[in-house]
Amino acid sequence: MGSVRWAFRCGSWVPSRSELLLAARCIQREEKHRIGQFVFAEDAKSALVGRLLLRRFVCEKMGIPWSEIRLERSARGKPYLAAPLKVSSDSGPVWSFNLSHQGDFAVLAAQQGVQVGVDVMKTTMPGSSSVPEFFRIMTRQFTGYEWSIIQSAGSEQQQLAAFYRHWALKESFIKAIGTGLGFNLQRVEFHLSSEPLTQGRALRQTKMHLDEEQEEDWIFEESLLDADHHVAVALGPADKPGSATLSSSLQPPTTFTLLLFSELIASASPLTEEDPAYWDTFRMKAEAPQRQRDTHTST
Repeated sequence: MGSVRWAFRCGSWVPSRSELLLAARCIQREEKHRIGQFVFAEDAKSALVGRLLLRRFVCEKMGIPWSEIRLERSARGKPYLAAPLKVSSDSGPVWSFNLSHQGDFAVLAAQQGVQVGVDVMKTTMPGSSSVPEFFRIMTRQFTGYEWSIIQSAGSEQQQLAAFYRHWALKESFIKAIGTGLGFNLQRVEFHLSSEPLTQGRALRQTKMHLDEEQEEDWIFEESLLDADHHVAVALGPADKPGSATLSSSLQPPTTFTLLLFSELIASASPLTEEDPAYWDTFRMKAEAPQRQRDTHTST
C-alpha cells in the first residue's frame, strides 16, 4: 500500500521574489487570497508550503494533472479533494492525507486504505508563564497518568518535550477522525514506548487507550524532524470498500523526507497570472517586528 511522509523546513526558507510569486501562482485563487490575509509572514509561508505539499502529493501519487486538482475544506477545516471526483479504479485503495505546520516545519502524511492524521510540534518554553503555570492551565487536556509521565520526565525542558509529544499524539488522532474541538481529550490516553525517540528513525510502539480501553485498531508513528520538532502520525481503520487492515497492509515505518523548494514545485503548473503586489505585501510582513504568536498552527 502507498505511503507518503514529506516535510519542508519553512523556518529557514527565505523565498526570493520569483520563488514566492511562482508559488502563489501554483495554488488556487481562493487559497492565495486566504494566505494573503495572514498577519505574519511566517504563517503565510507555512500555509503556502502546505498547499504546495498537498498539490504535489495529489499530482504525483494520485496521477491527477496539477491544473485539474480542486481542493476544498470540510466544515471543520480539513482539506479534501473535490475534483476530479473520480479516480481510476486501478489506482488501488483510497488515499487519505493530512497536513500540519508548526514551528519550523510543514509536514504531509498520506496512506492508502486507512485514516491518517498528522501533527508536528516544536518544543518551546512558554512565552508568558512559568512551566508549572503553563501545565496548570493545560491540566484538563491530559489524564492523570499522562501528567505523571510528563512531570517525571526530568528537567523543565524534558518535561516540555514530553508535553508536546503527548500533544502531537492527541492532535494526530483528532485530525484523523475529523472531530475537531468538540472532542474531550481526556478520553484518549497515550502510553509511550520505553524506547527513546531519535532523529532518522520512526517508532510505532506507543499505544492509545480510548475510554480506558486499549485500542488495537490504531497505530501511531512517532519521529523527530530535528532535536526540537516531534511529529506524530495516526493511522486507523477507514471502514470503506477497498480499505486495508492495518496489520496486513502497513510497511515498516519510514521517516519524513525533507524536500527542497525545487522538489516542492517540480510538478507544478501556474494556475493564475503573476501578482507583483503579493510580493510587496509579503515583504512588508517579513520586515515587520515579529510579535509573540500562538504556538500551534495546523492545516
